[in-house]
Amino acid sequence: MSAAAPIVGIDPAHDQRFMQLALTLGRRGLGRTWPNPAVGAVIVKDGVILGRGWTQAGGRPHAETEALKRAGKAARGATMYVTLEPCSHHGKTPPCADAIVRAGIVRVVSSLDDPNPDVAGQGHTRLKERGVSVEVGLGADEARRTHAGHFRRMREGRPQVLLKLAVSADGKAGAAGRKPVGVTGDDARLRVHMMRAEADAILVGIGTALSDDPVLTCRLPGMAGHSPVRVVLDTKLRIPLATALVSTARETPTWIFTTAAPSALSEEIIRSKGVEVFRVEGKDGRLDLAQIMKVLAERGITRLMVEGGPTVASEFLKADLVDEAALFRSPNVLGADAIDALEGLPLTALTQSPRLKSLATETVGRDTVELYERV
Repeated sequence: MSAAAPIVGIDPAHDQRFMQLALTLGRRGLGRTWPNPAVGAVIVKDGVILGRGWTQAGGRPHAETEALKRAGKAARGATMYVTLEPCSHHGKTPPCADAIVRAGIVRVVSSLDDPNPDVAGQGHTRLKERGVSVEVGLGADEARRTHAGHFRRMREGRPQVLLKLAVSADGKAGAAGRKPVGVTGDDARLRVHMMRAEADAILVGIGTALSDDPVLTCRLPGMAGHSPVRVVLDTKLRIPLATALVSTARETPTWIFTTAAPSALSEEIIRSKGVEVFRVEGKDGRLDLAQIMKVLAERGITRLMVEGGPTVASEFLKADLVDEAALFRSPNVLGADAIDALEGLPLTALTQSPRLKSLATETVGRDTVELYERV
């Protein structure tokens, strides 16, 4: 969509600064706004910020209406910076495009068109038809990363998948005998908890659930409420009721994917603990990951973090379902008898994958993290 001619006297540096603020505000909602995208919005007039907003938990109110509420009548004649096209359709809330027009906003600077077929450029068109100057594209690269889950769900019917791996200096992920072991240090673990807070859901296999008995919540101070939905792949529905994932399912949602094989009684017992059970097709002892991704998307999940273990990580790589990866490397050595990071695959299946490109390597305490994204 071509943007309207820019208003005379606009300072590009100011536009960059205010859009960067909108992008920062929008990221506050990551992991909490699904099924809606985590949008940020800022209203500015004569260089003064009049209102800020970001999509609220559960996906509404939207960022634009939050910013308009804070700006009040001062919004008339102002510019709105927003990280995604304002909606133009009647859903559970009225169209944001109409609210922007009613408030008297004269210019909208938007990062991206929304791929949602209910919007798909119609929001920008609606604004233009009502005399609002619309410019699209500022901050687009950063906005695409923030909204990657929304775009993936709209275009491919599945969540954006982030694979997290922690490996020793010799490429191992667990001690011999599949015994749990702390691979990375405290700083890396804090980083992982922040990643969990920005995910809609986190997924592990039954092997990890049995060997580690993980909680899979966000345990940063004051952020327990940012914990993602816990997803477990369990073909035989054999997860014990005493595990943390089952026993805390009423506090933090736990979803289990299994096949048609387990008995109805087994499912009923698990459900009685507050766990949701989904039955999908399976083959050769493996669940159909494509079908699982479809179900997750239908339930509104846009950002999925895959955290364990080596078998699940390998299956996602083989299925070409990894869109981002965070590879934490420890300086410690676990030994030749320890468990490989990827079941049946060399670590280069990730680090040298033609489907992924390296973005950066960062130091995290005594460890490092290598970041990758889909080409």
